[in-house]
Amino acid sequence: MPEANRKALWAEGECQPWHDALDSYPGVIEEQGSEKLSKLDRWFGEDLPAAIKSREAPCIYLDELQGIAAWKMSRGVWRERNRVLIATNSPESVEQASRQAFAAVPDPRAPITTLSSLAGVGPATASAALAAYAPDVYPFFDEVVAAMMPGLGPVAFTAKYYAAYSDALRERAAQLNQACPHMHWTAHGVAQALWAAAGGKAGAAGVAAPAPGILRAD
Repeated sequence: MPEANRKALWAEGECQPWHDALDSYPGVIEEQGSEKLSKLDRWFGEDLPAAIKSREAPCIYLDELQGIAAWKMSRGVWRERNRVLIATNSPESVEQASRQAFAAVPDPRAPITTLSSLAGVGPATASAALAAYAPDVYPFFDEVVAAMMPGLGPVAFTAKYYAAYSDALRERAAQLNQACPHMHWTAHGVAQALWAAAGGKAGAAGVAAPAPGILRAD
């Protein structure tokens, strides 16, 4: 897909193209050709948020963190080292860190830092856990989405880059909510619409490589 077309949605001021892009998200997930991703995406979008919010003190468990990482990597790049590192976290450390992170919502930065203290977890994985709990504030950090947003520069999986990325998506969600009051837009929903408009990983292959020289948990 030409770069101009990939980035056209970000500049779109009308409601319908945004709604159409978000509505296309489930179909684009299917078009990625991964049955595993399709199952994980349903779990991530439906079961996981309900499970988190059903707990007296919202948190995630180790097996859920592993599922979040599998969802993230199935949508993007599989990083086996991160999968192995995440499995080394104790169940208690995952519950404690996630309780602390969720309790700090809606602080835009502290919850990301807290979750990133876990082995194998960087800003992108942390953002996925937070998107499942508080999608208004925390969009999932995806390089395909970042590539469609002008002004961010080469993707870097750092807290500083995520702060700029999430600020821009929250601002766009606020604009859409003002212009399109018949539905509620979240920052994560805006990211989903952009990802779908790009065709997901399959449609945007090779266009959103992270900045060179960075090797860390994402």
